[in-house]
Amino acid sequence: MEEPPDIELMANRFNRLVKELLDGQIRRTSFQPWEVHMLLDLEACRLTPSRRDEALRRYQRAVQKQLGRREVPPVRFADFLGHRARKLALVPPQSGPAQHPASLNP
Repeated sequence: MEEPPDIELMANRFNRLVKELLDGQIRRTSFQPWEVHMLLDLEACRLTPSRRDEALRRYQRAVQKQLGRREVPPVRFADFLGHRARKLALVPPQSGPAQHPASLNP
C-alpha cells in the first residue's frame, strides 16, 4: 500500500525550489519527480527573466491553493501557463472611449 504524500513537506519543498529559482541559484542535488517536471517545463517555456519571475510567483500562489485543498502532485508549470493563456484568450479586450463605435459619431 502506497503511503499518502506529506502535504506540508511537499509545500515546503515547492516553496524552497521557487525561492531558489527566483534567487537564481539552485542549491540542492536531489529532486522529487514533480520538481524535475517543473524544472523541465520552466526550461521549455523560454520566458524572459522578468516574465519567468512573474509567472513563477503566480504559479506559486496557485500551487499553494492547490496544496491547501490537499490536491497532489502540484499542477505542472506548462499546464498552468496553458490554462492561464486559454483563460486570457476568452476574456474580450476592454474597449476605451476612443475605440467605442458610438464615440466616432459626435
